[in-house]
Amino acid sequence: MTALAAAFSGARSGDAPLTWGQRAIWEAIERTAPDDHYFNFGRIVQLGARPASVSGALWALARLVERHESLRTRIVDGRQALAAAGELTVVLGADPDALLAELTATAFDYAREWPLRVGLVTTGAEVTHIVLAFCHHAADGLGAEEAVRDLRLLLLRGEPRGSRPPQPLDIARWQSSPEGRRVAEEAAWHWEREHRRIPPTMFQLPSGAGESPPIWRAVLRSPAVDLAAQRIAVQHGTSTSNVLLTAVTALVAEMTGHETVAMLPIVSNRFRADTRGAVSTLSQEGLFVLDVEKVPFAELLALARPAALRAYRSAYHDPADRARVLAEVGEDRGTPVHPWCCFNDMRFADHAVYRDDALIRRALGESSLSWPMSQEQLNCRFCVHVSGTMEVSVTADTRWLSRADMERFLRGLEDRLVEAALR
Repeated sequence: MTALAAAFSGARSGDAPLTWGQRAIWEAIERTAPDDHYFNFGRIVQLGARPASVSGALWALARLVERHESLRTRIVDGRQALAAAGELTVVLGADPDALLAELTATAFDYAREWPLRVGLVTTGAEVTHIVLAFCHHAADGLGAEEAVRDLRLLLLRGEPRGSRPPQPLDIARWQSSPEGRRVAEEAAWHWEREHRRIPPTMFQLPSGAGESPPIWRAVLRSPAVDLAAQRIAVQHGTSTSNVLLTAVTALVAEMTGHETVAMLPIVSNRFRADTRGAVSTLSQEGLFVLDVEKVPFAELLALARPAALRAYRSAYHDPADRARVLAEVGEDRGTPVHPWCCFNDMRFADHAVYRDDALIRRALGESSLSWPMSQEQLNCRFCVHVSGTMEVSVTADTRWLSRADMERFLRGLEDRLVEAALR
Protein backbone atom coordinates (compact mmCIF):
# COMPACT_ATOMS: atom_id res chain seq x y z
CA MET A 1 0.00 0.00 0.00
CA THR A 2 1.34 3.44 -0.95
CA ALA A 3 2.28 5.57 2.08
CA LEU A 4 3.02 9.28 2.45
CA ALA A 5 4.16 11.33 5.44
CA ALA A 6 2.79 14.41 7.21
CA ALA A 7 5.71 16.06 9.04
CA PHE A 8 4.75 18.00 12.19
CA SER A 9 6.63 20.19 14.65
CA GLY A 10 4.80 21.17 17.82
CA ALA A 11 5.55 23.81 20.41
CA ARG A 12 6.72 21.54 23.24
CA SER A 13 7.56 18.07 24.43
CA GLY A 14 7.46 16.57 27.91
CA ASP A 15 6.14 13.80 30.08
CA ALA A 16 3.68 13.58 32.95
CA PRO A 17 1.60 11.03 34.82
CA LEU A 18 -1.42 9.74 32.95
CA THR A 19 -4.56 11.82 33.29
CA TRP A 20 -7.46 10.16 35.07
CA GLY A 21 -9.11 9.44 31.72
CA GLN A 22 -5.92 8.06 30.21
CA ARG A 23 -5.34 5.84 33.22
CA ALA A 24 -8.91 4.53 33.13
CA ILE A 25 -8.69 3.48 29.48
CA TRP A 26 -5.14 2.19 29.94
CA GLU A 27 -6.31 -0.16 32.68
CA ALA A 28 -9.17 -1.35 30.43
CA ILE A 29 -6.72 -1.91 27.57
CA GLU A 30 -4.42 -3.97 29.80
CA ARG A 31 -7.36 -6.14 30.96
CA THR A 32 -8.54 -6.70 27.39
CA ALA A 33 -5.19 -7.54 25.73
CA PRO A 34 -4.52 -9.23 23.37
CA ASP A 35 -7.97 -8.22 22.05
CA ASP A 36 -7.38 -4.55 22.84
CA HIS A 37 -8.02 -3.52 19.24
CA TYR A 38 -11.60 -3.61 20.62
CA PHE A 39 -11.03 -0.01 21.78
CA ASN A 40 -9.87 1.35 18.41
CA PHE A 41 -12.39 3.57 16.65
CA GLY A 42 -12.47 5.95 13.75
CA ARG A 43 -14.09 8.65 11.68
CA ILE A 44 -14.53 9.03 7.93
CA VAL A 45 -14.33 12.69 6.90
CA GLN A 46 -16.08 13.12 3.57
CA LEU A 47 -14.90 16.27 1.83
CA GLY A 48 -17.91 16.52 -0.50
CA ALA A 49 -17.96 19.50 -2.85
CA ARG A 50 -14.66 20.83 -1.50
CA PRO A 51 -12.09 18.07 -2.14
CA ALA A 52 -8.50 18.74 -1.10
CA SER A 53 -5.22 18.16 -2.85
CA VAL A 54 -2.97 15.49 -1.36
CA SER A 55 -0.45 18.13 -0.26
CA GLY A 56 -3.25 20.20 1.27
CA ALA A 57 -4.56 17.21 3.20
CA LEU A 58 -1.07 16.37 4.52
CA TRP A 59 -0.58 20.01 5.57
CA ALA A 60 -3.90 20.06 7.46
CA LEU A 61 -3.14 16.75 9.19
CA ALA A 62 0.25 18.03 10.35
CA ARG A 63 -1.32 21.20 11.76
CA LEU A 64 -3.97 19.09 13.51
CA VAL A 65 -1.33 16.97 15.26
CA GLU A 66 0.59 20.10 16.24
CA ARG A 67 -2.53 21.71 17.78
CA HIS A 68 -3.70 18.65 19.73
CA GLU A 69 -0.85 17.19 21.76
CA SER A 70 -2.71 13.95 22.55
CA LEU A 71 -2.26 12.95 18.88
CA ARG A 72 1.54 12.92 19.33
CA THR A 73 1.55 11.44 22.84
CA ARG A 74 2.58 7.84 23.50
CA ILE A 75 2.39 5.74 26.65
CA VAL A 76 5.87 4.84 27.91
CA ASP A 77 6.42 3.05 31.23
CA GLY A 78 2.96 4.02 32.44
CA ARG A 79 3.40 7.75 31.73
CA GLN A 80 2.34 10.02 28.89
CA ALA A 81 5.26 11.01 26.68
CA LEU A 82 4.69 14.01 24.40
CA ALA A 83 6.90 14.39 21.34
CA ALA A 84 7.50 17.81 19.78
CA ALA A 85 8.13 16.65 16.22
CA GLY A 86 7.82 13.65 13.94
CA GLU A 87 6.12 12.24 10.88
CA LEU A 88 2.64 10.78 10.67
CA THR A 89 2.37 7.94 8.16
CA VAL A 90 -0.57 8.40 5.78
CA VAL A 91 -1.72 5.53 3.57
CA LEU A 92 -3.77 5.67 0.37
CA GLY A 93 -6.80 3.53 -0.33
CA ALA A 94 -9.76 3.25 -2.70
CA ASP A 95 -12.67 2.61 -0.35
CA PRO A 96 -13.16 4.61 2.89
CA ASP A 97 -15.05 1.88 4.79
CA ALA A 98 -12.47 -0.77 3.89
CA LEU A 99 -9.67 1.61 4.80
CA LEU A 100 -11.22 2.35 8.21
CA ALA A 101 -11.65 -1.38 8.88
CA GLU A 102 -8.01 -1.98 8.00
CA LEU A 103 -6.69 0.90 10.12
CA THR A 104 -8.65 -0.13 13.22
CA ALA A 105 -8.14 -3.90 12.90
CA THR A 106 -4.97 -4.22 14.98
CA ALA A 107 -3.93 -2.92 18.38
CA PHE A 108 -1.62 0.08 18.53
CA ASP A 109 1.97 -0.16 19.68
CA TYR A 110 1.35 2.27 22.51
CA ALA A 111 4.99 3.07 23.30
CA ARG A 112 6.25 3.40 19.71
CA GLU A 113 3.37 4.24 17.40
CA TRP A 114 1.59 7.58 17.07
CA PRO A 115 -1.94 7.18 18.44
CA LEU A 116 -3.51 8.29 15.16
CA ARG A 117 -3.58 6.30 11.91
CA VAL A 118 -4.64 8.11 8.76
CA GLY A 119 -5.69 7.15 5.25
CA LEU A 120 -6.63 9.19 2.20
CA VAL A 121 -9.08 8.17 -0.50
CA THR A 122 -8.37 9.90 -3.78
CA THR A 123 -10.02 10.33 -7.15
CA GLY A 124 -7.41 11.44 -9.60
CA ALA A 125 -5.43 14.20 -7.88
CA GLU A 126 -8.18 15.05 -5.39
CA VAL A 127 -8.71 13.71 -1.86
CA THR A 128 -12.40 12.83 -1.40
CA HIS A 129 -12.21 11.23 2.07
CA ILE A 130 -9.83 11.39 5.03
CA VAL A 131 -10.00 8.33 7.30
CA LEU A 132 -8.92 8.75 10.92
CA ALA A 133 -8.32 5.77 13.25
CA PHE A 134 -7.84 6.77 16.89
CA CYS A 135 -6.13 4.97 19.70
CA HIS A 136 -8.48 5.34 22.66
CA HIS A 137 -5.80 6.74 24.97
CA ALA A 138 -5.55 9.75 22.61
CA ALA A 139 -9.25 10.52 22.22
CA ASP A 140 -12.74 9.45 23.16
CA GLY A 141 -15.82 9.92 20.96
CA LEU A 142 -16.32 13.62 21.71
CA GLY A 143 -12.58 14.23 21.46
CA ALA A 144 -12.61 12.70 18.00
CA GLU A 145 -15.45 15.02 17.00
CA GLU A 146 -13.38 18.01 18.13
CA ALA A 147 -10.48 16.76 15.99
CA VAL A 148 -12.72 16.29 12.95
CA ARG A 149 -14.14 19.80 13.36
CA ASP A 150 -10.68 21.31 13.51
CA LEU A 151 -9.52 19.26 10.54
CA ARG A 152 -12.42 20.55 8.44
CA LEU A 153 -11.63 24.14 9.39
CA LEU A 154 -7.95 23.68 8.58
CA LEU A 155 -8.92 22.37 5.15
CA LEU A 156 -11.46 25.13 4.50
CA ARG A 157 -9.90 28.20 6.17
CA GLY A 158 -6.33 27.26 6.89
CA GLU A 159 -6.80 27.67 10.65
CA PRO A 160 -8.75 26.00 13.46
CA ARG A 161 -11.18 27.56 15.91
CA GLY A 162 -10.27 29.98 18.67
CA SER A 163 -7.59 29.63 21.27
CA ARG A 164 -5.50 26.63 22.19
CA PRO A 165 -7.67 23.95 23.84
CA PRO A 166 -6.76 22.12 27.08
CA GLN A 167 -3.96 19.58 26.67
CA PRO A 168 -3.35 16.27 28.51
CA LEU A 169 -0.08 17.45 30.11
CA ASP A 170 -1.87 20.43 31.66
CA ILE A 171 -4.90 18.37 32.71
CA ALA A 172 -2.63 15.84 34.45
CA ARG A 173 -0.82 18.59 36.35
CA TRP A 174 -4.08 20.17 37.49
CA GLN A 175 -5.39 16.80 38.64
CA SER A 176 -2.32 16.47 40.90
CA SER A 177 -2.88 19.96 42.38
CA PRO A 178 -4.68 20.62 45.70
CA GLU A 179 -7.84 21.65 43.82
CA GLY A 180 -7.70 18.50 41.70
CA ARG A 181 -7.25 16.36 44.79
CA ARG A 182 -10.35 17.94 46.38
CA VAL A 183 -12.43 16.95 43.34
CA ALA A 184 -10.96 13.45 43.47
CA GLU A 185 -11.71 13.04 47.16
CA GLU A 186 -15.36 14.02 46.71
CA ALA A 187 -15.73 11.41 43.96
CA ALA A 188 -13.95 8.77 46.08
CA TRP A 189 -16.43 9.37 48.91
CA HIS A 190 -19.33 8.52 46.55
CA TRP A 191 -17.59 5.34 45.32
CA GLU A 192 -16.91 4.20 48.88
CA ARG A 193 -20.41 4.92 50.23
CA GLU A 194 -22.18 3.12 47.40
CA HIS A 195 -19.80 0.16 47.28
CA ARG A 196 -20.58 -0.56 50.91
CA ARG A 197 -24.27 -1.17 50.07
CA ILE A 198 -24.42 -2.58 46.52
CA PRO A 199 -24.36 -6.31 45.71
CA PRO A 200 -20.79 -7.59 45.19
CA THR A 201 -21.46 -7.86 41.45
CA MET A 202 -24.42 -7.84 39.09
CA PHE A 203 -24.09 -11.04 37.04
CA GLN A 204 -22.87 -13.40 39.75
CA LEU A 205 -24.28 -16.78 38.65
CA PRO A 206 -22.49 -18.82 35.94
CA SER A 207 -24.71 -19.24 32.89
CA GLY A 208 -23.58 -22.79 32.14
CA ALA A 209 -23.63 -21.78 28.47
CA GLY A 210 -20.17 -20.36 27.83
CA GLU A 211 -19.22 -20.09 24.16
CA SER A 212 -15.84 -20.29 22.47
CA PRO A 213 -14.75 -17.55 22.24
CA PRO A 214 -16.64 -16.43 25.35
CA ILE A 215 -17.27 -12.75 24.48
CA TRP A 216 -20.15 -12.02 22.08
CA ARG A 217 -22.01 -8.94 20.93
CA ALA A 218 -25.71 -8.86 20.01
CA VAL A 219 -27.02 -5.76 18.22
CA LEU A 220 -30.70 -4.82 18.03
CA ARG A 221 -31.50 -2.21 15.44
CA SER A 222 -34.81 -0.86 16.68
CA PRO A 223 -36.54 2.31 15.45
CA ALA A 224 -39.24 1.44 18.00
CA VAL A 225 -36.78 1.86 20.88
CA ASP A 226 -35.84 5.28 19.53
CA LEU A 227 -39.42 6.48 19.09
CA ALA A 228 -40.65 5.05 22.40
CA ALA A 229 -37.73 6.54 24.35
CA GLN A 230 -38.46 9.95 22.82
CA ARG A 231 -42.14 9.80 23.76
CA ILE A 232 -41.37 8.71 27.33
CA ALA A 233 -38.76 11.48 27.69
CA VAL A 234 -41.29 14.14 26.61
CA GLN A 235 -44.01 12.68 28.86
CA HIS A 236 -41.74 12.75 31.92
CA GLY A 237 -39.64 15.83 31.22
CA THR A 238 -36.34 13.96 31.07
CA SER A 239 -33.74 12.90 28.50
CA THR A 240 -33.87 9.82 26.31
CA SER A 241 -30.51 8.83 27.82
CA ASN A 242 -32.09 8.79 31.28
CA VAL A 243 -35.01 6.75 29.92
CA LEU A 244 -32.66 4.17 28.43
CA LEU A 245 -30.39 3.99 31.48
CA THR A 246 -33.43 3.48 33.74
CA ALA A 247 -34.93 0.80 31.51
CA VAL A 248 -31.62 -1.07 31.26
CA THR A 249 -31.23 -0.91 35.05
CA ALA A 250 -34.75 -2.28 35.61
CA LEU A 251 -34.09 -5.19 33.25
CA VAL A 252 -30.76 -5.99 34.92
CA ALA A 253 -32.69 -6.20 38.20
CA GLU A 254 -35.17 -8.64 36.66
CA MET A 255 -32.50 -10.85 35.12
CA THR A 256 -30.23 -10.97 38.18
CA GLY A 257 -32.75 -10.79 41.03
CA HIS A 258 -30.99 -7.82 42.64
CA GLU A 259 -33.18 -5.22 44.34
CA THR A 260 -30.35 -2.67 44.19
CA VAL A 261 -28.58 -2.33 40.84
CA ALA A 262 -25.20 -0.74 40.21
CA MET A 263 -24.36 0.36 36.66
CA LEU A 264 -21.21 2.04 35.34
CA PRO A 265 -22.32 4.68 32.80
CA ILE A 266 -19.59 6.12 30.60
CA VAL A 267 -19.54 9.89 31.21
CA SER A 268 -17.91 12.47 28.91
CA ASN A 269 -16.44 14.64 31.74
CA ARG A 270 -16.69 17.68 29.49
CA PHE A 271 -18.90 19.73 31.81
CA ARG A 272 -15.91 21.75 33.07
CA ALA A 273 -14.34 24.79 31.39
CA ASP A 274 -10.87 23.27 31.80
CA THR A 275 -11.79 20.13 29.84
CA ARG A 276 -14.19 21.52 27.23
CA GLY A 277 -12.86 21.30 23.67
CA ALA A 278 -10.00 18.95 24.53
CA VAL A 279 -8.95 16.25 22.10
CA SER A 280 -8.13 13.66 24.72
CA THR A 281 -9.72 10.71 26.43
CA LEU A 282 -11.72 12.24 29.26
CA SER A 283 -14.59 9.76 29.44
CA GLN A 284 -14.69 7.59 32.55
CA GLU A 285 -17.10 5.33 34.34
CA GLY A 286 -19.42 6.85 36.90
CA LEU A 287 -21.25 4.83 39.53
CA PHE A 288 -25.05 4.77 39.13
CA VAL A 289 -26.97 3.02 41.90
CA LEU A 290 -30.74 2.57 41.90
CA ASP A 291 -33.06 0.75 44.30
CA VAL A 292 -35.46 -0.97 41.90
CA GLU A 293 -37.63 -3.28 44.01
CA LYS A 294 -41.35 -3.07 43.08
CA VAL A 295 -41.09 0.53 41.84
CA PRO A 296 -43.25 1.34 38.77
CA PHE A 297 -41.28 2.54 35.77
CA ALA A 298 -42.63 6.10 35.93
CA GLU A 299 -41.52 6.46 39.55
CA LEU A 300 -38.20 4.81 38.74
CA LEU A 301 -37.54 7.52 36.13
CA ALA A 302 -37.96 10.20 38.77
CA LEU A 303 -35.61 8.39 41.17
CA ALA A 304 -33.06 7.88 38.40
CA ARG A 305 -32.52 11.58 37.72
CA PRO A 306 -30.73 12.48 40.98
CA ALA A 307 -28.95 9.10 40.94
CA ALA A 308 -27.67 9.88 37.45
CA LEU A 309 -26.40 13.31 38.52
CA ARG A 310 -24.47 11.71 41.36
CA ALA A 311 -23.05 9.18 38.90
CA TYR A 312 -21.96 11.90 36.47
CA ARG A 313 -20.13 13.78 39.21
CA SER A 314 -18.42 10.60 40.38
CA ALA A 315 -17.08 9.90 36.89
CA TYR A 316 -14.39 12.59 37.17
CA HIS A 317 -12.30 10.56 39.59
CA ASP A 318 -8.78 9.33 40.15
CA PRO A 319 -8.66 5.61 39.23
CA ALA A 320 -6.03 5.10 41.94
CA ASP A 321 -8.58 6.31 44.54
CA ARG A 322 -11.19 3.99 43.09
CA ALA A 323 -8.82 1.01 43.23
CA ARG A 324 -8.00 1.82 46.85
CA VAL A 325 -11.69 2.12 47.77
CA LEU A 326 -12.56 -1.18 46.09
CA ALA A 327 -9.70 -2.95 47.87
CA GLU A 328 -10.68 -1.54 51.28
CA VAL A 329 -14.39 -2.26 50.84
CA GLY A 330 -13.66 -5.75 49.53
CA GLU A 331 -11.52 -6.51 52.55
CA ASP A 332 -14.16 -5.16 54.96
CA ARG A 333 -16.98 -7.09 53.27
CA GLY A 334 -14.94 -10.24 52.80
CA THR A 335 -15.53 -10.40 49.04
CA PRO A 336 -14.51 -8.39 45.94
CA VAL A 337 -17.05 -5.69 45.05
CA HIS A 338 -17.33 -4.56 41.42
CA PRO A 339 -20.50 -4.26 39.27
CA TRP A 340 -18.87 -5.38 35.98
CA CYS A 341 -21.96 -3.86 34.34
CA CYS A 342 -21.62 -0.87 31.96
CA PHE A 343 -23.84 1.52 30.01
CA ASN A 344 -22.48 3.68 27.20
CA ASP A 345 -24.74 6.12 25.35
CA MET A 346 -22.50 7.07 22.42
CA ARG A 347 -24.93 9.51 20.79
CA PHE A 348 -23.83 13.12 20.43
CA ALA A 349 -27.35 14.60 20.57
CA ASP A 350 -30.42 13.85 22.69
CA HIS A 351 -33.49 15.51 21.15
CA ALA A 352 -36.90 14.16 22.14
CA VAL A 353 -40.10 14.68 20.12
CA TYR A 354 -43.53 13.34 21.09
CA ARG A 355 -44.29 10.33 18.85
CA ASP A 356 -47.80 8.97 18.24
CA ASP A 357 -49.02 5.43 18.92
CA ALA A 358 -49.33 4.32 15.30
CA LEU A 359 -45.78 5.35 14.45
CA ILE A 360 -44.32 3.40 17.39
CA ARG A 361 -46.39 0.27 16.68
CA ARG A 362 -45.46 0.34 13.00
CA ALA A 363 -41.77 0.65 13.87
CA LEU A 364 -41.90 -2.62 15.82
CA GLY A 365 -41.96 -4.52 12.53
CA GLU A 366 -38.66 -2.95 11.46
CA SER A 367 -36.46 -4.40 14.23
CA SER A 368 -33.57 -6.71 13.43
CA LEU A 369 -30.98 -8.51 15.55
CA SER A 370 -27.44 -9.47 14.54
CA TRP A 371 -24.27 -10.95 16.08
CA PRO A 372 -21.38 -8.92 14.59
CA MET A 373 -18.54 -9.71 17.00
CA SER A 374 -16.94 -12.34 19.20
CA GLN A 375 -13.56 -12.41 20.92
CA GLU A 376 -11.59 -13.91 23.81
CA GLN A 377 -11.20 -11.02 26.27
CA LEU A 378 -13.30 -8.14 27.62
CA ASN A 379 -12.76 -5.82 30.58
CA CYS A 380 -16.38 -6.28 31.72
CA ARG A 381 -19.09 -8.93 31.96
CA PHE A 382 -21.99 -6.93 30.55
CA CYS A 383 -21.92 -3.74 28.46
CA VAL A 384 -24.85 -1.96 26.81
CA HIS A 385 -24.02 0.49 24.02
CA VAL A 386 -26.46 2.89 22.35
CA SER A 387 -25.51 4.42 19.00
CA GLY A 388 -26.84 7.37 17.04
CA THR A 389 -28.82 5.14 14.68
CA MET A 390 -30.61 3.64 17.70
CA GLU A 391 -28.76 0.41 17.59
CA VAL A 392 -28.67 -1.04 21.09
CA SER A 393 -26.03 -3.67 21.68
CA VAL A 394 -25.14 -6.02 24.49
CA THR A 395 -21.53 -7.19 24.68
CA ALA A 396 -21.25 -9.86 27.33
CA ASP A 397 -19.24 -12.75 28.66
CA THR A 398 -21.35 -15.80 27.85
CA ARG A 399 -19.97 -17.58 30.92
CA TRP A 400 -22.18 -15.20 32.93
CA LEU A 401 -24.93 -14.33 30.44
CA SER A 402 -25.81 -16.75 27.65
CA ARG A 403 -26.42 -15.68 24.07
CA ALA A 404 -30.08 -16.60 24.49
CA ASP A 405 -30.31 -14.30 27.52
CA MET A 406 -28.52 -11.52 25.65
CA GLU A 407 -31.19 -11.67 22.95
CA ARG A 408 -33.92 -11.92 25.58
CA PHE A 409 -32.53 -8.79 27.25
CA LEU A 410 -32.59 -6.74 24.03
CA ARG A 411 -36.08 -7.90 23.05
CA GLY A 412 -37.24 -7.24 26.60
CA LEU A 413 -35.80 -3.71 26.50
CA GLU A 414 -37.76 -2.96 23.33
CA ASP A 415 -40.97 -4.43 24.80
CA ARG A 416 -40.53 -2.53 28.07
CA LEU A 417 -40.04 0.83 26.38
CA VAL A 418 -42.88 0.41 23.89
CA GLU A 419 -45.25 -0.72 26.63
CA ALA A 420 -44.32 2.27 28.81
CA ALA A 421 -44.68 4.70 25.91
CA LEU A 422 -48.14 3.44 24.91
CA ARG A 423 -49.49 2.93 28.41
